[in-house]
Amino acid sequence: MNEPPRRFLRRVWDSVRPPAASGSSARAADGLLSLCNALMSERGEVSGARIASEALAAYQDLAEPAREAFFNHLVEKYSPEPQDVTRAIDAYGSDPSPAHLSALHVATESRRQELFRRLNIAPGGTRALVQMRAHLLRTLRQHEERSVIDADLVHLFRSWFNRGFLVLQRVDWRTSALVLERLIQYEAVHQIQGWGDLHRRLEDDRRCYAFFHPALPDEPLIFIEAALTPAIAGGVQPLLDTESRVANPAEARCAIFYSITNCQEGLRGVSFGNFLIKQVVEDLSREFRRLRKFATLSPIPGFRAWLSTHRELMSDDLASLHVDHTHPLTTIPAPLKDEITRLCAYYLLRAKRGKAPLDPVARFHLANGARLERLNWLGDSSDAGVGLSLGLTANYLYRIADVEANHEAYAKNFEVVASYRLERLARDARGGRQVAREQP
Repeated sequence: MNEPPRRFLRRVWDSVRPPAASGSSARAADGLLSLCNALMSERGEVSGARIASEALAAYQDLAEPAREAFFNHLVEKYSPEPQDVTRAIDAYGSDPSPAHLSALHVATESRRQELFRRLNIAPGGTRALVQMRAHLLRTLRQHEERSVIDADLVHLFRSWFNRGFLVLQRVDWRTSALVLERLIQYEAVHQIQGWGDLHRRLEDDRRCYAFFHPALPDEPLIFIEAALTPAIAGGVQPLLDTESRVANPAEARCAIFYSITNCQEGLRGVSFGNFLIKQVVEDLSREFRRLRKFATLSPIPGFRAWLSTHRELMSDDLASLHVDHTHPLTTIPAPLKDEITRLCAYYLLRAKRGKAPLDPVARFHLANGARLERLNWLGDSSDAGVGLSLGLTANYLYRIADVEANHEAYAKNFEVVASYRLERLARDARGGRQVAREQP
């Protein structure tokens, strides 16, 4: 290419750019696709970076109909060529040599992956691609064929966001205001009610840690909030009380993880939480030698919905109970409170999605090697807590000596490691009568 890169880039874009007044979605999508094709044919790194920047800027300017057309084109024009795949399969079948295996790998890899790699060289490319996947995810239910685009992005993100690239940082009141604002924006478990609430969550007897990536230095990928307490906590409201006394962290015996939030929708399915919890446990153990227990104070988000569809498991009194602001949990008689707790234990230990626990929070912590330790009545009395789990919370215990064995038991056999107390509660569901294995 003899002409200057900037002139070439402008010529490519101007040749396909729709008139400003037309607003044509098809022309806008075609303009972006021409830039993508130019990027795929470009060999120079400097010119490639410029074209990638123009392409990502053009993507950001797309209206939703044009974005839909762009995604459709990625499916139709950037997938592997069937005839190339067939030839590579036949060649490897007749001679399974390393060269033919490599050729098969090349034939089956979509051109989308190379396009995304080249787009990533632009300044801010990683951030833009994460945002692109967030847009894509919102369309998958209506367009299952686009799952191939999603698979390519996830494949790349799992490499680009490998644990070796992640940076663990403690977030405190001295952290940049931009990051602190992001915590308020992203918190998904217990909403942060402004700066005063955030300040209390970052006091000396609290800890907040987040994973960052060098390509997104001001964007937390995931963060976890912990309280340093004298014992395992059963209720979240005292931990969230902005007027509570700040305790001496050196006197704490437990670290209670009461909130963990994935921040980037575009990184859904790229796991960070298991690394984060284990790293934070190690860091807190070094900082506070007197800490003896590490546990969560977790929501049980699917319990109330599951219970409402299994009225056959309830007593008549429980089946007729209606919990709302006119009949709060505090007025429920002890026998019904005990029955609800038993059924919740049964839900966590016996209700399944395939072979795995039905509850998503249980799946997460058990896969990380935690033990289901305890249920807490009125553990979360907020409207959200009552609406999702009838106010119950669960403690998952991370005992460093047992984490690896618990993880292996779950990974191999989906074994739910639980305390004897919860095993007994699950057996006693429905007054000890036999309960069939539940499927969703």
